[in-house]
Amino acid sequence: MRHSVVRPVLAAAGLGLLLGVGPATAPGQGKLGKSDSVVKVTATADKPADGKQVITVKMVIDKGWHTYPNPAGNENCFPTVVKVEGKKAEDVKIDYPPGKPTKDNDLGTYFIWEDSAAIKVTVPRADGDPPVKLQVKFQACNDRSCLPPATVELTVP
Repeated sequence: MRHSVVRPVLAAAGLGLLLGVGPATAPGQGKLGKSDSVVKVTATADKPADGKQVITVKMVIDKGWHTYPNPAGNENCFPTVVKVEGKKAEDVKIDYPPGKPTKDNDLGTYFIWEDSAAIKVTVPRADGDPPVKLQVKFQACNDRSCLPPATVELTVP
């Protein structure tokens, strides 16, 4: 994929508006909006044990699209970021799976997720605690363009 030095979101959103071409499109998919139009994000949780709970955030990525792991391997790529509301960052452990190395003539090597990715989030939690609220921020790109980043909010009971 060819990226510009400008963040991909500017290229996808701003340039399209300037040229009057609107949102990015893919064959057979019509007009697309933000990155969550081609990536479905869900969360499931294990039962709390020993004061901790493991939550699995699953991203299912439409064919022909990719997202970026954290770290993405290049500052011009928008890495996926998971945040847990109401928990101190030092109390939360987030395991982002590694991405597939990808090489680009302009950017060099960086990493991507295709098809799906499962992010493990371990939080302090006991039975009876209130639901856990997560935010997942990411950007989806294909070999021609990037969609604007999306933030998906999830609640795990």
